[in-house]
Amino acid sequence: MRKATRTIATLAAALLAAWFAWVLADRLRDAGSRPPHELAGPAPVEVAPVEYGTIQLRRTFSGTLESPGAFVVSPKISGRIERLAVDLADPVSRGQIVAELDDEEYVQAVAQAEAELAVARANLSEAISSLEISERELKRVQTLTEQRVGSEAALDVARADQLAAHARVKVAEAEVMRAEAALSAAKIRLGYTKIAATWTGGDDHRVVAKRHVEEGATVAANAPLFTIVELDPITAVIHLTGRDYGRLQPGQPVLITTDSYPGQMFTGKVERVAPVFQETSRQARAEMTVANPQHQLKPGMFVRAEAILDEARDATIVPLAAITVRQGQTGVFVVNSNGTSVTWHPVQVAITDNERVQVIGEGIAGRVVTLGQQLLDDGSAITIPGRASTSKPLLTGQ
Repeated sequence: MRKATRTIATLAAALLAAWFAWVLADRLRDAGSRPPHELAGPAPVEVAPVEYGTIQLRRTFSGTLESPGAFVVSPKISGRIERLAVDLADPVSRGQIVAELDDEEYVQAVAQAEAELAVARANLSEAISSLEISERELKRVQTLTEQRVGSEAALDVARADQLAAHARVKVAEAEVMRAEAALSAAKIRLGYTKIAATWTGGDDHRVVAKRHVEEGATVAANAPLFTIVELDPITAVIHLTGRDYGRLQPGQPVLITTDSYPGQMFTGKVERVAPVFQETSRQARAEMTVANPQHQLKPGMFVRAEAILDEARDATIVPLAAITVRQGQTGVFVVNSNGTSVTWHPVQVAITDNERVQVIGEGIAGRVVTLGQQLLDDGSAITIPGRASTSKPLLTGQ
């Protein structure tokens, strides 16, 4: 019996709660179907003054530093490294000797080439002497023949000897030239044992970014020894989306900051913007040249680049919080001159700078509502907390 009584009481309580919820929902639906200005008295709002002046569209991009020039030092010949003249982070000047290979074999090659040149020059001297003798003999035989003392056969032999001697001189001269070339080549190969950092273009002073070998190691021709990079200026690389691509142009100034030097700014400018977008990311590469005389900025550092993409002078500026959307239209509520009501003004939003927005529209002057717009409609009564109202409350929608 008691169990049945409790069941009936529970059911009655549930039915009563359901009826109360239905009544409350019906009243809320009725209130929601009426305009905001008919629901109650003046709506409490916060306002802010409309400003006039210059506003800038600033963008901050994340990027990475890269060296504008990276030069890999490699030997032109193979050999054992006898000495490394620089190490990691050392400064390097253009043309400086940075490593030396064991040159004993190449010194001997130069000595051998010099000896072969000496032999060739001696052979040339001998050939010249033989030519002089043969020419004198030819003249003597010619004289005898003219005097009818010598025979034509002897004259022919003398002429043949002179031509042969002349040919031997030509051959000896060629041998000298070949020996001289061999000596020059040997000296060049000997010079290759002293490896210089001879990059082209850019700054005359760079820094060793990486050492690839150790002293005593045997390396092949063209094996990397050092990577030398340029640090001043340095290149900041960012990637642009389609929204900002058309606004960033070469020559625009930028400010570079990095967490490595908090509070410090570095100046630079946009150097180039890629003419194509990457298919995978749909972004375009942009490079910025940044002055780095103290070499504080290093390749690989994460940086932020701030650039001014647009600017408007004599602009009408309102707080971002004042921007409201009504029935798909963007606008602001402007406080009327009486200070107790508002008027809805459609606007076009232009440049946004943090919490400030440039708006384009008619009648935007005085003050705009920045908080409480959800309670307002065109012509709604308002009250501004902290300011004495000069009008009586409008009690509508009772």
